[in-house]
Amino acid sequence: MRARSALVYTVLRLAAFLVPLGLMMLFPVMREYYWLSAIFAALIGLSLSTLFLRRPLADMTAGMGARRSGKVTDEQVEDAAADDAASTPPSA
Repeated sequence: MRARSALVYTVLRLAAFLVPLGLMMLFPVMREYYWLSAIFAALIGLSLSTLFLRRPLADMTAGMGARRSGKVTDEQVEDAAADDAASTPPSA
């Protein structure tokens, strides 16, 4: 995973939440009910990120998948150790 793709996605998700929250805080009614503003901003941010941030999400998850596929798992290490033990002749 490239750190750039994760950083871009994180910044865009934060902006999708903070911009609507900031706009709603301009209204006096929403300042009084700040928790309602936060809920609405979260819903708006979720909607915006679902609609417009598919590509950064796909880039980030592709990078994570590529990094994960290159890892050696415990099963592979155990299988290699078992194969090595089976191929070496027993010492007398």
